[in-house]
Amino acid sequence: MQKRFRSLLASIASIAIVASAHAEMRAAWVASVYNLNFPSKPGLPAEIQKAQIIQILDAAHSARLNTLFVQVRPECDALYASSIEPWSRYLTGVQGRAPGYDPLAVFISEGRKRGIAIHAWINPYRVATNASSAMSSRCVTRTLAGCVRHVGRQLWLDPGCPEVQDYVVSIVRDLVRRYAIAGVHLDDYFYPYPDTYSGSFPDAQTYARYLAHGGRLSLGDWRRGNVNTMVRRLADVVHSRPGAVFGISPFGIYTKGEPAEVRAGLDQLNELYSDPVKWIQSGWVDYLAPQLYWRDGSPQSFSALLRWWRDPAVNPRGIPIYPGIRIEKLAGGEWPVTEISHQLTLEKAIGPRSKGGFILWDFSPLRTNLKNIRTVVAAE
Repeated sequence: MQKRFRSLLASIASIAIVASAHAEMRAAWVASVYNLNFPSKPGLPAEIQKAQIIQILDAAHSARLNTLFVQVRPECDALYASSIEPWSRYLTGVQGRAPGYDPLAVFISEGRKRGIAIHAWINPYRVATNASSAMSSRCVTRTLAGCVRHVGRQLWLDPGCPEVQDYVVSIVRDLVRRYAIAGVHLDDYFYPYPDTYSGSFPDAQTYARYLAHGGRLSLGDWRRGNVNTMVRRLADVVHSRPGAVFGISPFGIYTKGEPAEVRAGLDQLNELYSDPVKWIQSGWVDYLAPQLYWRDGSPQSFSALLRWWRDPAVNPRGIPIYPGIRIEKLAGGEWPVTEISHQLTLEKAIGPRSKGGFILWDFSPLRTNLKNIRTVVAAE
C-alpha cells in the first residue's frame, strides 16, 4: 500500500512538472562553472552537496519559480553519471573522480517535490576554462584530440569538425534517454568571445578540409552553418523525448544596428558566428532566452531589446522569448532592486507575448535573498 501511495504521489508530481512546461516561465540559471552557484566549492562531502541542492530548490520555490536551468556540462564533463564523459572537477576537485552521488538525479527528484522543472544546461564546445588543468583519460583532449583547439588560456572543440557535431549529439541523446529532464538548454558560448583570445579562431585546417571537399561558403557563413547544423540536430534529439523542450540563451544583441537605437560592442552574428534569428524563424528552438543584461533606458535598453526580439518581423512564428534578467547586478549596489521589479513588469507589458516569462542570472542573490529579491520576484 505504501509503495502504491508513493507511486501515486510521484505520478501527481510528474503531472505538475509537465503542466509547468505549459505555464509562464519563471526560471533561474544555476551555474557550476567556477563553482559559481553549485557546489559552493569542490571537494565537499556528498551530503553537504545534497543539502546545497535542497537549499537552492527551496530558495527557488520561495521566489515562486517553476524552472531551474542546471549547468550539468560546464567543460565537456558531467554533473551526472555520464556514460561518455568524466565527472566534473567542480564537484570533487579532480576531473573523473566520482562525487558519491548523482547531482542531476537529486535536482530532478527534489525539484519534483517542489513543482520545479529541471532543464539540463550544457556548454557544447568548451573543453576547459584553463588549458593547464589536469584532465581525465576520458576527456575529449584524448578521445577527440584532433578537434581540440587552444583559445587563449582555454581549450575549445572546433565546431567545424563533423566528429564534434556527432559527439555533442551523442551527449544530448544520452541525457534525454536516461534522465527525466524537462528540456535541454544551451548558453551563449558557440565560437568563443573575441576578448578571450587574440587573432582568429584556429580552424584554418578544418576550413581548408571543407574547401578541399568542394565547399564554397565564406569562412563566416561556414562557421554559422556549423552551429546551425548542430542546433537543428540537437532539436531533433531533444524532441525524441516526449514533452522535452529545447532552447538557447544567446547574447542579447543580435548584430550591430539591430535594433537601430541600441549601441552594440559585440556582433554576435559576425563574431560569435551564431544566428538565433535563423533558429527561431526555422522553428528549431522551442524558446529563446536572449541575455538582456542591461538597465532599461541605457544605450542597450532592456525594453528596446525585448521589443525587438518579440517583433513579428524578427520572430514571425511567435517563438516564446524569455529575457535573461541580470539580478547579479544587485550585488555591490550596482543596481537598485527597483530595476529588477521594473524589468519584470516590462516583460509582462511588451508583446507579442506568447507564453511569457523570464530567466534570472545568476542564482546567488536568490540563495542569499539579497535586497529581499525573492519577495520581489514572487510578487511579479
